[in-house]
Amino acid sequence: MIKKLARSIREYKKASILAPIFVSAEVVIECFIPLVTAQLVRNIQNQCDILTIVKYGLILIALALASLSCGALSGNFAAVAACGFSKNLRHDMYSKIQGYSFANMDKFSTPGLVTRLTTDVSYVQMAYMMIIRTAVRCPLMLMFALTMAIVTSPKMSVAFAVIIPVLAVGLALIIKKAFPIFKKVFKKYDKLNESVQENVSGMRVVKSFVREDYEKKKFAKASDEVCQDFTRAEKILALNSPLMQFCFNVLMLLVCFFGSQLIITSSGADLDIAGFSTLLTYGAQILMSLMMLSMIIVMITMSLESANRIVEVLDEESSIKNPENPINEIADGSIVFDNVSFSYSEKAERQSLADINLTIASGETVGIIGGTGSGKTSLVQLIPRLYDVGQGSVKVGGVDVRDYDIETLRNQVAMVLQKNVLFSGTIKENLRWGNENATDEEMERICRLAQADEFIKTFPYGYDTNITQGGTNVSGGQKQRLCIARALLKKPKILILDDSTSAVDTKTDAIIRKAFAEEIPDTTKIIIAQRVSSVEHADKIIVLDGGKIESMGTHEELLCISPIYRGIYESQTKGAESDED
Repeated sequence: MIKKLARSIREYKKASILAPIFVSAEVVIECFIPLVTAQLVRNIQNQCDILTIVKYGLILIALALASLSCGALSGNFAAVAACGFSKNLRHDMYSKIQGYSFANMDKFSTPGLVTRLTTDVSYVQMAYMMIIRTAVRCPLMLMFALTMAIVTSPKMSVAFAVIIPVLAVGLALIIKKAFPIFKKVFKKYDKLNESVQENVSGMRVVKSFVREDYEKKKFAKASDEVCQDFTRAEKILALNSPLMQFCFNVLMLLVCFFGSQLIITSSGADLDIAGFSTLLTYGAQILMSLMMLSMIIVMITMSLESANRIVEVLDEESSIKNPENPINEIADGSIVFDNVSFSYSEKAERQSLADINLTIASGETVGIIGGTGSGKTSLVQLIPRLYDVGQGSVKVGGVDVRDYDIETLRNQVAMVLQKNVLFSGTIKENLRWGNENATDEEMERICRLAQADEFIKTFPYGYDTNITQGGTNVSGGQKQRLCIARALLKKPKILILDDSTSAVDTKTDAIIRKAFAEEIPDTTKIIIAQRVSSVEHADKIIVLDGGKIESMGTHEELLCISPIYRGIYESQTKGAESDED
């Protein structure tokens, strides 16, 4: 885990090394200050002159300034190193996530990945800052102060030997109790983020069904669970402070009681007033170091589970990888499904697709129709390797898709998904996702094909109109047409429309299909639809039922041989006739 995380330090290694160096210098200087102070007190007791006092005073000022400078430099380098480390860590995680397959995304869930990129990285950042600064300072201060205390009075150092183990055992028990709670609470953070994400993204649905109170209760429940777990953990960790205070008071009591006795009984031979004050200072430094050390351990305890969750993301390997010698050219848009079976999980009770055998010639228009859960989307997602088949093979251009370079394959397969997504930015910027080098003229021509140019020109800024996040300032039909235009700009060999004209009227749908036939005749077009009118003119139509091909043929053939297709057609035709009446 440490090795994985350390790779994200990179250009901040220098700052990460300088921070502990300067904090070490700060500790050494601080430990010498009580010795100089004790020497000054002894000189004053011996009635020294003013020059001696000034000399020691200047030495103390110089040491204090040196300690201050080292501390400031250490803090500066620690801040730079920790913030830089977290920046690189987020970048590394985000880059890793970009290479994930859909199966990997399903494993972690979107809210879970958001929590890891934000909350978990913040905890690790704070822990790293403590490790390179405070975690260096405290043990060094503990060792130096303890050594100096032993040098000052070997007899009195027994008090430290009694208190330190008591404190160490107490802290170990606190951490042992708190760690399992922190491990559990981060999973509940994921649920909390999931509740927020669902509610915000589905706000229109929430309001239309007047479910605000239900969503508030659901969020409150998730929030309360996080609060309860954190409260339990904090209650345990809160014992840290009284334990420290108890040990500090006991130590001071022991030092004062036995120290004063030692001064009286030895007449200052074993311990004098100056040594006694020095011992008190070292005692305070030792206990402060232990207190800070306990805080570090608490912080590391909290961040350890975060670190594990981050490493899980960095360790995860995409289930879809490039072959050793990938093919970088696709001959044509022909597609062959050869005895294909597929399921989203190895533990799934039934397969999403089973025994699929299908051949699509390059340039053909193929319609896919079927009920909800029949496997329509699952089928087309295998073509650009968004998922890999469980059994059999999918071939594009006569080659198994697993033998292609992934980027080459996906550049030649344009998909307009069921859930259309537009990103914040101008219409032009969204369209150029399809082709970053597309000219304005080319974009306008493609938008005319997708029946988008007309409504774009009604906007005040035309193609420079800003799309809000998620495309909330355009209608569903407009969003679909923009996504179709974006896909067409890729000039793909295969175009897949996954129920992506459902929000446009039948007339516009027909115009779009006609434009496809005339403008991209060599492109293989796969149209998933709920409306028979969207696929009835296709070269062939595939009817899916329960993950299997129920029947396949033209519109006329299917009306004769497929009861499912005939039922869909009749229900829609009767519905249309009723509307006309």
